[in-house]
Amino acid sequence: MLPNLCVVIPAYNASRTIGEVVRGAATRVRKVIVADDGSTDDTGLIAAAAGAEVIHITPNQGKGHALKVLFRTASAQGYDAAISMDADGQHDPEDLAQFLAAHDHSPASILVGTRMREQHKIPRARYNSMHIARFYISLAANQFVEDTQCGYRLYPLSIVQQLNLVTGKYVTETELLMKAGDMGHVIRFVKVRTIYADGGSHFRPITDVTLIAAYVVSYVHVKWFIEGVTSNHPNTFSPKAYPRDVISRHRVADVLFQCLTALTALPASVLFLVEYAILPPLIPMNFASVRKLGCGFSRITLATLALPLVLIVASVEKVAGGVGLRSTVLDRLITNCFPDLWKAEQTTTS
Repeated sequence: MLPNLCVVIPAYNASRTIGEVVRGAATRVRKVIVADDGSTDDTGLIAAAAGAEVIHITPNQGKGHALKVLFRTASAQGYDAAISMDADGQHDPEDLAQFLAAHDHSPASILVGTRMREQHKIPRARYNSMHIARFYISLAANQFVEDTQCGYRLYPLSIVQQLNLVTGKYVTETELLMKAGDMGHVIRFVKVRTIYADGGSHFRPITDVTLIAAYVVSYVHVKWFIEGVTSNHPNTFSPKAYPRDVISRHRVADVLFQCLTALTALPASVLFLVEYAILPPLIPMNFASVRKLGCGFSRITLATLALPLVLIVASVEKVAGGVGLRSTVLDRLITNCFPDLWKAEQTTTS
């Protein structure tokens, strides 16, 4: 018996690939829902012809908004879970079988596709940014998140309904993982094929990475502020008046807060280290999520202090690469400074 789930696909100007993606997904699940996010081509028509239910969003509002619309639609239609796929052909429909098997084994978990086992197939700069991102996103989610940027995921909709998603574009997928993990929900991983299609993705490496990083930093600041002054409180997120969400209600305040936390990330990390070291006599088990790792806050502080060095080395290597010089210093620096602190707790399902 098939589980009560559907595939949801946010799509923008994906007429070249959407038909094949829908037909492939339809071989594994009963229902495929596509959000045509203000496309100016025939994306919606082709998706419908391939058998999908199509929701039209006008004008284009970004992937995060499209996903929220898709989640609401799937929930309203009575589905228990939704598998998100990208419309650009970078997610192999054959891997749906892996998600279905893993969901059968662990129906209450969020399942995230992971490509990190195929490093040789991922552009080097992209892999390095993913490596650093997973370090901080895992800290926010209280568990190892092996591939934080893969959009091939299975979401139990009961979990999504608990979250107040306040971001948009590509930030929403990161927000969802951090908040779900910070509520205590389990995130597991499914190995998927690594496919990088030419020209299909609308992800902007500089702009979108910056937006994701700014939100992650601001979220972690709030989380550690709460953990630093409370005892044994690793799961800080609550959908009711969570401080980070309250700030997000006001656009100007949100932008200013993200800028402030980004600019003060280095001294704040030192301040959190001091709180970690001196407050336990007054607040036992403060920073409970970090203490669980057994690595001490100094390991995290050193990683954060290394970020400017990472940017400098990356810039030098880019210039050197322009004249034909190849270096792996950056790779080694990132591996050493941003390690996997959760090796004993990884939850890969296949």
